[in-house]
Amino acid sequence: MTNKMIIESFSPDAQLNWQIVNDGVMGGISTSRMQVQDAGYGQFSGSVSLENNGGFASCRAVVRQLDLAGTTGVRLRVRGDGQIYEFRVRVEGPYNRVAYRAGFTAEKGDWQSVELPWSAFQPTFRGRLLNDVPPITADDIREIGFLIANKQTGAFELEIDEISAY
Repeated sequence: MTNKMIIESFSPDAQLNWQIVNDGVMGGISTSRMQVQDAGYGQFSGSVSLENNGGFASCRAVVRQLDLAGTTGVRLRVRGDGQIYEFRVRVEGPYNRVAYRAGFTAEKGDWQSVELPWSAFQPTFRGRLLNDVPPITADDIREIGFLIANKQTGAFELEIDEISAY
C-alpha cells in the first residue's frame, strides 16, 4: 500500500497555518515555534520550562479533509534531539476537543522513519487520559500537531520532513 500524504509540503508556499500553544495558557514560560526551512522541512523548536507550573510546548495545524480509509497509522520522517515527543491529532465531530496522542523518541542525528499505528493513539483532554472516548477514526482527522512535555526541560528541536498515513 502506498502512503497517503497528510502534509504535502513544508515549502514556504504551503498553506498550513501552524498555531503555537504553550504552557503560557496556564502561566508557564515555555516557548516554541514552527518554522519552514528553505530545505523543505518543518522545524519545531524552542525551550521548555517548569517555572510557574509550566512544562509543555506544542504546535498544531488544521488539515484539509483527508481520505485515510484503509490506513493503519501515521508515518513521520523526522530528525530530532533524542527527546520524547507526541504526535497529536484532533477529529471532527462530538469529540473534537479530545486530542489523540502517540509518543515517539526522536533519535538524535540522522533522519528516521517513525510509524505510529492508529491503535497506539490515546484520547486525552488537557493532559489527562480519557477512558470513555471511542478510538480514533482516521477519516475524521482535522488537526495535527506535535507536543513536548513530561518534565523534559531546556532547548528542543524536532525537524519534520514528511507526515503520511500508511
